[in-house]
Amino acid sequence: MPVAPLKPAALPCIVLLLLAALACKGAAPAPAGGGGPAGPPAAGVKTVTLETHPIEQTSEFIATIQSLRSTTVQPEVEGTLARIFVKAGDRVRQGTPLVQINPDKQRAAVTSAEASRAGTAADVVYWRQQVKRLQSLVDAGAISRQEFEQAQNSLKAAEAKLGALEAQVREQEVELRYYRVVAPQAGMVGDITLRAGDRVTRSTVITTIDSNEGLEVDIEVPLDRSPDLRPGLPVQILDADGQIIVTNPITFVAPRVDERTQTVLVKSLLRNAPPSMRVQQFVRARIVWQRASGITVPVTAVTRVSGKFFCFVVEQGGTGTVARQRPLELGDLVGGEYIVRGGLKPGDRLIVSGIQKIGDGAPVRPE
Repeated sequence: MPVAPLKPAALPCIVLLLLAALACKGAAPAPAGGGGPAGPPAAGVKTVTLETHPIEQTSEFIATIQSLRSTTVQPEVEGTLARIFVKAGDRVRQGTPLVQINPDKQRAAVTSAEASRAGTAADVVYWRQQVKRLQSLVDAGAISRQEFEQAQNSLKAAEAKLGALEAQVREQEVELRYYRVVAPQAGMVGDITLRAGDRVTRSTVITTIDSNEGLEVDIEVPLDRSPDLRPGLPVQILDADGQIIVTNPITFVAPRVDERTQTVLVKSLLRNAPPSMRVQQFVRARIVWQRASGITVPVTAVTRVSGKFFCFVVEQGGTGTVARQRPLELGDLVGGEYIVRGGLKPGDRLIVSGIQKIGDGAPVRPE
């Protein structure tokens, strides 16, 4: 049977009826329990169980290496440098010549003093002979006692003058030796800025000689820690990576405070120091104040918000395992871990990774 064509006016009604039927068919009945949507999945995190262990309470400072056998070489006479025997970096023994100051003027002074001594020595010989000859004459009554005593006085004057001239010659000879400057101790020669022909005085610094056989470390400790200072406290010298190179006790605590820096000078004698350490070198030094039991947390497990420190621990909540945020009181940083002063206790399960993707109360899955 032929179907009658639809009228254009009926099309909108038919479309509305079809949409209504589809909507009714796709509607699903509500759950009987009336529950809401499911929560976020638990985040996987790594945890550690906190335990007490020995902790060193320390403070780190920038210290300076000093030499117990370091000498500044200065001449004891004035003059012009004639020759330099060594160069910077040379290792020398005690008594090794360093520089020569032109000694010509001093040699002339020694020669003059020796000539005067020789003339006076001849006078002494003459007057001794005279006294001996006049002694026999005065005994025989050939001359007066006064003439004999005058000869004795002349001999005494000549002998006194000879003694003074001999002392002067020795003094001039000793000063002549000062024109060759020698090493006062064994060690390494420092920088030499002088050149041959330069004029030097007694205040001129020729060079320095340092020996690594006796080194000590100088530490300037702030005044607020001075009550804790005492000889015997361990001092750890650290390398660039923070590893301990050598440990030695404090050997000296200054009785006075430096008025310029308001610090207390502390010294520690370096035993078994590595050869790479040099005088006047800056090093990292750590004073160990005390050793006590406590707990530490890794730096990666700590967050800082508004100047305060927090961490996350694993707890059992009503819906399962959740992360709880804890405020922390932290002490010094030792070896990549903070010393905990408060906020945690032994046995807590600390979240050490994945803290960026969790919040307080978030479900977690410890791995």
